[in-house]
Amino acid sequence: MIIIIPFEEKYAGDFRQLNIEWLQQYFTIEPYDEYQLSNPVTEIIKKGGYIFLAKENERIIGTVALAKETARSYEVTKMSVTKESQGRGVSKLLMDACIELAKEKRWNRLVLYSNTLLVPAIQLYRRYGFREVPLELNSHYTRTNIKMELLLL
Repeated sequence: MIIIIPFEEKYAGDFRQLNIEWLQQYFTIEPYDEYQLSNPVTEIIKKGGYIFLAKENERIIGTVALAKETARSYEVTKMSVTKESQGRGVSKLLMDACIELAKEKRWNRLVLYSNTLLVPAIQLYRRYGFREVPLELNSHYTRTNIKMELLLL
């Protein structure tokens, strides 16, 4: 059974490793990735963000983070699922946790940055109601070619 749990520091290595594997498979690890992944407590949690982990049989098989933008706007980031667990609904469980928390906290919106090469991911986001919005020129990542948002209120 797959459960979604909140981040604990003992899982920092899993959080980093799952995201590194995903990035290496599709893109390259950019300096901003490396910094966030190596410092999830200071760069995400202590800045008001959240991290969820998908756990199955004591093994972390998926991650997602919510990085604070403003008091009521958060970025969905660092979503990764192990290759062998893809196609099993893990991303859906992680996204459900993000949206549930956002509604509970009464946030206005969730945003995310992605790449249109990731067709299954873009389809997932659209199923949740995310819509494409203009992409800023100064995105954190060079791989980004799409920005999406989900308005919650």
